[in-house]
Amino acid sequence: QVQLVESGGGLVQAGGSLRLSCAVSGRTFNWLVMAWFRRESGKEREFVSAITWTGDKTTYSDSVQDRFTISRDNSKNTFYLQMDNLKPEDTAVYFCAAGPVWELTESRFIYWGQGTQVTVAS
Repeated sequence: QVQLVESGGGLVQAGGSLRLSCAVSGRTFNWLVMAWFRRESGKEREFVSAITWTGDKTTYSDSVQDRFTISRDNSKNTFYLQMDNLKPEDTAVYFCAAGPVWELTESRFIYWGQGTQVTVAS
């Protein structure tokens, strides 16, 4: 069993920064892909970023490219989303997720955190 718990959300002004963390507990696998998704109120959940547990691949949605950075620390069983130059449109509940393959659709991620709220004030 793998459990994921997000933390680090909060309220920040436009242009500010936050770092989200996703702590992984229980059974872990070296083939897991770790990702961040977000759900804006009233909208479908969308992909944000992903990284392999080995760190050899990363990718970002166009909307966060050059502003967000995904990383991981395997020794701490934790991965992160550093969010810089935040915009009001980044306001959403952010979810971390894990899956077995590099296919970045929601259906391929079998482990999910509970979500953490990020609010960016204009």
